[in-house]
Amino acid sequence: MAIEPAVLAELKDRLVKEKAELEKELAQIAKPTEVKGEYETNFDQLGSSEDDNSVEAEEYVDNRALEGTLEKQLKEVSDALNRMEDGTYGSCSNCGQEISLERLKAYPAAKTCLQCK
Repeated sequence: MAIEPAVLAELKDRLVKEKAELEKELAQIAKPTEVKGEYETNFDQLGSSEDDNSVEAEEYVDNRALEGTLEKQLKEVSDALNRMEDGTYGSCSNCGQEISLERLKAYPAAKTCLQCK
């Protein structure tokens, strides 16, 4: 069963919007590196007091974890858009079976069917 063009366009629109939102969120806490799709967490200059330094270090650690999560999500979304371009979107990357439309509507970046999840 092929995905209807209107449904595919809707899923693509959702992925494009999600990609833009993820890039916006990443830009607030990190800057892109020379490697496409990778970011480096921003680290403000240390303050003059130990209290300032500990708060800044804690923010850095929190932002570093968030950066990793956002990067992973961005890669999944970008990969889904690439699969749309090469015609493999909607096929499970593990078993090759079709991913259910319900799963794709719930999670457009899905690359595996529920059985392989």
